[in-house]
Amino acid sequence: MTIKILNNQSRSRCKTILSAKLHSSSEQVRDAADIAKNISKVMMSSPQIVLDSALDQSGLRVTQEVAEEVLNRFRNAGLLAYRFFQWSEKQRHYEHSVRAYHVMIESTAKIKQYKLMWDLINSMRKKKLLNVETFCIVMRKYARAQRVEEAVYAFNVMEKYDLPPNLVAFNGLLSALCKSKNVRKAEEIFEKMRDRFVPDSKTYSILLEGWGKEPNLPKAREVFREMIDAGCDPDIVTYSIMVDVLCKAGRVDEALGIVRSMDTRVCKPSTFIYSVLVHTYGSENRLEEAVDTFLEMERSGVRGDVAVFNSLIGAFCKANRMKNVYRVLREMKSKEVTPNSKSCNIILRHLIDCGERDEAFDVFRKMMRVCEPDADTYTMMIKMFCEKREMESADRVWRYMRKKGVFPSMHTFAVLIHGLCEEGNTQRACVLLEEMIEMGIRPSGVTFGRLRQLLLKEGRDDVLKFLNEKMNLLVNEPLCD
Repeated sequence: MTIKILNNQSRSRCKTILSAKLHSSSEQVRDAADIAKNISKVMMSSPQIVLDSALDQSGLRVTQEVAEEVLNRFRNAGLLAYRFFQWSEKQRHYEHSVRAYHVMIESTAKIKQYKLMWDLINSMRKKKLLNVETFCIVMRKYARAQRVEEAVYAFNVMEKYDLPPNLVAFNGLLSALCKSKNVRKAEEIFEKMRDRFVPDSKTYSILLEGWGKEPNLPKAREVFREMIDAGCDPDIVTYSIMVDVLCKAGRVDEALGIVRSMDTRVCKPSTFIYSVLVHTYGSENRLEEAVDTFLEMERSGVRGDVAVFNSLIGAFCKANRMKNVYRVLREMKSKEVTPNSKSCNIILRHLIDCGERDEAFDVFRKMMRVCEPDADTYTMMIKMFCEKREMESADRVWRYMRKKGVFPSMHTFAVLIHGLCEEGNTQRACVLLEEMIEMGIRPSGVTFGRLRQLLLKEGRDDVLKFLNEKMNLLVNEPLCD
């Protein structure tokens, strides 16, 4: 074997090539994000009837990365996402990725368009793109909608799609049921099929989490013991779930005892575990223990991430120690941990709850320079201004959110519609409700009921009938022709 020794010139040339490749890769990611943001702006500013032509005229080129980014942005607006999905499929030199199909399956299931969801699955089948994860998503979505039998059917039908169920699919079914609080059904299926699929540590961890959500601490402990007896060693995921279960059951000191008993040579406590402990101590007004646990984490050599810093921020907010909150933010900066939208949301929620609305708006403006606000951030600010009857400010935040390409959630629409109803501006409220429905977001009964009352009061039965028909179409009719 010949070992080639590089001279300085060769090393320099290699570094230049590597640097160029890395730069090119990061540029592509940035370009995809920028194009996706511009497409999102076109989608949010164009009437639905001319959306295809507006996207055509934009001249923006779709790649798989761009499409995935756009679909992720609109994953809560199934109708709008599907229209983009159909449009992008017609573009030259483009084919949907597995990830794009998966996001679309999630979006259609979320608005209960199950026929369309299965059409997408059949399309994947023709293109030989189906995998176990596809069916895990379907099971998860059915279970979340409390369609337990359909979730089990999705598991059983895999064989017909040339995908024989394996342990991953079995774990996927159990996980779907446990996360939707159907742990007893999951336990029943586990007992029936445990000989067919030999359980692993993940299987037991799923059941452990399920009983934790019930909540049923004795059953959770029983599963933990059964796991050990079956010869499955707990991994970091198992320990994380057990700590979370104990903390939710109000046994944070017992959870801390488990962490301290872990063999760090085999399994070192993670930042998630510490974030759960810090959060729980904070929520129990045990600020000193929250801080001590955070410091213990640092002493053990675990580098804090944004999640554990957020837990510490939450603990200080609960204790109304705002000086400490801002000190934590400075420490994050010194340790090169960038705050995220959740950091911002924790602080804003506390300030608004305390009536410190001017300071909340000041924090909002400052945090926008550090991190990208999400729909929850904008929703809080819009709600705050609506409650203050400052509708112009609420509308400015709404327009700014749209300009930034952040897609409004159902709650964002709801708080603005409620604010407009309080002001008696039914015309604008109706426009927003129609826009909401056209995007595939079904308004809650409370939101629709509030607007309905105003329309009946104003004798606008025609408008109410029109909105009712639109809502029924969204729920009962498939999105495809």
